[in-house]
Amino acid sequence: MEKPLASILGTAARNARVRAGLTQEDVAERIGMASEVYGRMERGQMLPRVENLRRLCLVLKVPPHAFLGLEELAGPPAAGAGEELRPRPDDTADLRRLLRRLRKLTAHQVKLLSLIAGAMVNRNRPGKARGK
Repeated sequence: MEKPLASILGTAARNARVRAGLTQEDVAERIGMASEVYGRMERGQMLPRVENLRRLCLVLKVPPHAFLGLEELAGPPAAGAGEELRPRPDDTADLRRLLRRLRKLTAHQVKLLSLIAGAMVNRNRPGKARGK
């Protein structure tokens, strides 16, 4: 079951605030929101207005996609994030070619390809009923 947006945003805001070493009152003051209201937002009980979300992004230095649970659509990964995509000595030529091509895809294309690969893996899993 998918987590509600208010909960996703609240958790992300709390994590970013703690990383920044700020209190709820600090953030609320900087974005022009009552601290009680900010606390409700962090607990996932409400969503901020768009203007406050923008201010929150600026104050906590977090891109909006992180608050909306859209990290996978954010674009290319940060340096070092793709360590698992490095070829290994035992990789086949086909696998190395696939890895090179994967690096050229957008985040959205990688997500779609991952869904397709997941379906292929599930289809080949022993004991799974196969539809025709």
